[in-house]
Amino acid sequence: MRLVLPNPGLDLRIPSHEDLERIEKEETGERPKWDNKAQYILTCVGFAIGLGNVWRFPYLCQSHGGGAFLIPYLILLVLEGMPLLLLEFAIGQRLRKGSVGVWRAISPYLTGIGIGSMLVSFLVGLYYNTLIAWILWYLFNSFQDPLPWTQCPLNENRTGFVPECQRSSTVDYFFYKVTLNSSLSIADSGGIQWPIAVCLLAAWTVVALCCIRGITTSGKAVYVTAILPYIVLAIFLIRGLTLKGALSGIKFLFTPDVDELMKPTTWLDAGAQVFYSFGLAWGGLISFSSYNPVHNNCMNDAVILSAVTGLTSIYAATVTYSIIGFRATEKYDSCYSECCKVQQQYCQVSSTFMCLPDKLHDSSCVIEATTYAGDAPFCTDVSMAKKWPHEALTGVTCIVAFFICLLFAQHSGIYWVTLFDNFAGSIPLLTIGLFEMISVVYIYGIDRFNKDLEFMIGRKPSIFWQVSWRFISPLIVLVILVFYLVTQAQQELTYLVWDPNSEVFPSLASVMYPSWINMIIFLLAGIPSLTVPLYALSRLVYVCCKKK
Repeated sequence: MRLVLPNPGLDLRIPSHEDLERIEKEETGERPKWDNKAQYILTCVGFAIGLGNVWRFPYLCQSHGGGAFLIPYLILLVLEGMPLLLLEFAIGQRLRKGSVGVWRAISPYLTGIGIGSMLVSFLVGLYYNTLIAWILWYLFNSFQDPLPWTQCPLNENRTGFVPECQRSSTVDYFFYKVTLNSSLSIADSGGIQWPIAVCLLAAWTVVALCCIRGITTSGKAVYVTAILPYIVLAIFLIRGLTLKGALSGIKFLFTPDVDELMKPTTWLDAGAQVFYSFGLAWGGLISFSSYNPVHNNCMNDAVILSAVTGLTSIYAATVTYSIIGFRATEKYDSCYSECCKVQQQYCQVSSTFMCLPDKLHDSSCVIEATTYAGDAPFCTDVSMAKKWPHEALTGVTCIVAFFICLLFAQHSGIYWVTLFDNFAGSIPLLTIGLFEMISVVYIYGIDRFNKDLEFMIGRKPSIFWQVSWRFISPLIVLVILVFYLVTQAQQELTYLVWDPNSEVFPSLASVMYPSWINMIIFLLAGIPSLTVPLYALSRLVYVCCKKK
């Protein structure tokens, strides 16, 4: 006996298999479709693979012992990512609707899942496109010789270089003081940094042009947005391997620290990273698959995208760590020649890429070599392709998003970007993913879902998929979600600030968030997570009132 919750009227809300065959023939030329399979796969690749793979994944590797993070990531990619990916592909292809429409068709009480996905996509898209604006700024400035981030600017009297730049590095100074002109606190807005605002306008204009006609335009754009990043990464990898110390960085990436595997936070971050890497629970993959033919082999698509996603994360991390190795060696050489030349025999490079004195002879000789968004400005674009009903709605949405993004163009903008990155796409994604699996298995019905897959691809899913959907994947997501909430509740809310007056400068100083930031965190993480129960409750009240 299998547990399936009551769901009256389901057969009336979804088309039968015979209806699907008929509808597909009748809507030829009416509903948009992918031009070919390659266009669909590239769109999914462009949607799933982006800053989460190129920026966030290498950062987590460095935070959790390099190669040690690869082990839980690859395990959870198979046990958590692949099953949910196939579930989203299959349910979108079966019901032929977008994210909101799919869950409303399964049950009107589940409409909140689609609304939550839409909110998460919008919030994350805001700061993702801000990162693209930063990249455009670097692109515009890269047509200079010499590059502006390769040398310190002169001081006001033009008698020497800016001391703040000399104390840190030319790259960090250009990013924090020239590009962003960062303030000393998230509460100190400092006004608008207009060059970044102009780059934001350009970034949102590109998004509007790519999405103005739905998949008709976005399907063409992915030939550039999905393929070009791989070419750019290959160029940076070739260049990175020629730099001194690159192999040391790559060696650190693939050398696991076994002790890290014993820490729950390593597994929690790996599980959350899977959602970023695949683009799960964002709603986009469901929408993309709804334009496929009824008998498209979505199982093969899920396996292909899983392999591409995993390999791309490792590939991008290799590129990043070749640069990190070079930066660490560069920092060490500077430390060795300037700070530690009196006691050279005591200097060493630690496994965390820090130039440290072997003995506490000179506490000033501590220079951390880490990487930030501005250190290696080669983040890849994220395909923001979404299907919009009308061109006007696309334009209005992008205009509204641009004005909201002016928050990130302030002098405190980088601190807001960090806040959005930490909370807008973590808890909400895990919550929505858990609701998706519960809804398909226990409300739509796993037996019905298996029959749908057999109808679409010609065979019933294997025991691996069955066990994953019913038990393994929901349990993994639930455990990650609970432990994530527990660990976040126990930690102090801090953020990193560029402060030349700090004792740890040129490293970023850790400061406490102001108390009012808790309300912002609730808006970013709480509202999208609570859309499912809140919508279900409001509909229940509406139905009860309507009956009375």
